[in-house]
Amino acid sequence: MKESLRTGINAVRRITIDKDRTIDFMGEDCRVYATPELLRDVEMTCRDLLLQHLDQGEDSVGTRIELDHTAPTLIGMWTEITVNVTAIDGRAVTFDVSVTDEVEQTAKAKHHRFIVDVAKTVDRLKAKAAKANVE
Repeated sequence: MKESLRTGINAVRRITIDKDRTIDFMGEDCRVYATPELLRDVEMTCRDLLLQHLDQGEDSVGTRIELDHTAPTLIGMWTEITVNVTAIDGRAVTFDVSVTDEVEQTAKAKHHRFIVDVAKTVDRLKAKAAKANVE
């Protein structure tokens, strides 16, 4: 981790909601931003912010998310995901997240990520695969 990783840093990502990010189970007239896609976009926004402050060979994994998806965002609208680092405890990083669209706030979240050494993670995953007898 670099010294630049500190509480208070933030990032904003604007995304236009395309068909692939929407639900389809209620028909074409009800295509809105799907919660699983929103969650993925929140995670990637937090990860991308962290990557700017990590050393080579480091990355992060999500460990927890509390997400309230409170309003729909329609296909074709934009949404902004704002993430703020609120706590750092060793390699554990906590973010507060706010999501808005062109009309209103649509979600809020608290997301936890853990900074990992990629090479050590690969070794740990290979060891687990061996125990589970999977490739």
